[in-house]
Amino acid sequence: MLIGSLQFYLFLLLALAAFVVEVWALVHALRQPAAAFTYAGKRTKNFWTLVLAVNVALGFVALPPFGPLSGGFLSIILVIPAAVYLTDVKPAVSGFGRGRRGGGGW
Repeated sequence: MLIGSLQFYLFLLLALAAFVVEVWALVHALRQPAAAFTYAGKRTKNFWTLVLAVNVALGFVALPPFGPLSGGFLSIILVIPAAVYLTDVKPAVSGFGRGRRGGGGW
């Protein structure tokens, strides 16, 4: 009984952490200008916004014990597109439009 409860709360914590990462990626994508994506050679802003919005919606539905899809690893698997965005696309588009400021440097 105790181990089952511990497993449930651990899985809930992992699912919530994954959902937060998914929301973070979506918010970042929405705040970036569309030109940043094409300038960086990545897929369009519309593509990433759609993928991440669907991800967030499914991630919310998959949160245990709320949604009909909960109880599986779907909520953990859904973090993959958000992780790809945050590790590959975010660094490429984050610096768009910012000129070099200040003196110094190499």
